[in-house]
Amino acid sequence: GTIAHLGPPAGPVPAPPAGPVSGPGARSGWPGLRSPGPLSAAILLVTGVACGVAGLFPSYLSGAGLAQEPAELVPHVIYLAVWAASAVLIVSGGIRPRVGALLALGTTIVTFGFFFADLGTVIAAGGHVLGAGLVLGLAGWLACAAGSVLAFRLRSADAPRKLTGRQMGPVVTLTVAALAAIGTAVAFAPSWDSYTLRTAAGAAQSVTEGNAFANPAPVIVGNVAVMVTLVAVVIVAALWRPVRLGAVLLAGAAIPMVAQAISALVQITEPASAASFGISPAQAAQAGLTISAGLTPAFWIYCAFVLALLLAGAWMFTPLRLAGRPGVRSAGPPAVPGRVTTWSS
Repeated sequence: GTIAHLGPPAGPVPAPPAGPVSGPGARSGWPGLRSPGPLSAAILLVTGVACGVAGLFPSYLSGAGLAQEPAELVPHVIYLAVWAASAVLIVSGGIRPRVGALLALGTTIVTFGFFFADLGTVIAAGGHVLGAGLVLGLAGWLACAAGSVLAFRLRSADAPRKLTGRQMGPVVTLTVAALAAIGTAVAFAPSWDSYTLRTAAGAAQSVTEGNAFANPAPVIVGNVAVMVTLVAVVIVAALWRPVRLGAVLLAGAAIPMVAQAISALVQITEPASAASFGISPAQAAQAGLTISAGLTPAFWIYCAFVLALLLAGAWMFTPLRLAGRPGVRSAGPPAVPGRVTTWSS
């Protein structure tokens, strides 16, 4: 921490004049609905959520809508829930608007890669698989991105800070968070889905699916964007001061990765179709084929890194403050009469 001795105050600080808040200084005080900024940001987020909800039902990629595919529905619902909660926080008082802005921004940045990967599927197919659900989903993401950026720009008192060699605690936090983010990004790439085909004679064959790099080039670009943005946002979050707001930004980035893990767990509960392997249901029944789904070790490694990332965020949100704990004497120098001593960490 930093210990600073401040001299006696020069005099009473004059109170600000009463009246309506206006001008550039009004944004730093979070005057609530008296300023159009928070309300405009919340409206953009609500508009994006409405578009996203509407996009759950039409065809997404020239097939069934997301509402008919639970494994695809779950992550989108989680994104929409985060943006909706952020909109509520942004129009609230106190520190909550900043919490909502950072939470929405972290989720928006990381989900860019997921939506781009879906758009990449359309690009690779020459636009033939574009559905109304994807169009509405992209419009919703753009509206939420605009609302997140607008809410974030309303106040700039907090920001990433450069660390020095003497700040061992923040350096350790940065290292742990960065390693957890890198591990999550690396474990995101391999195949997670494992399918075992068994014949009536007892023969079995296993195949894996879901490798991030076993896709057309535009889809790979989206998957790489997810990995890069995750690591970048987590590093910035670990450098953020106050550190608790950095934890909120980290949570926003981690939520989409948690949603992907939940989606994978939901998918293995669904019956596997032989059509995924180019075999019609009639042929599978004739040959006596049965298919069982599972998860590869890479998925569980991914879950371990995501858990480490969440624990790093929890550590940032509840930093140890020895000076504020009852019964713990601070090692700082004695206070000087007539002076004000400020403690910060």
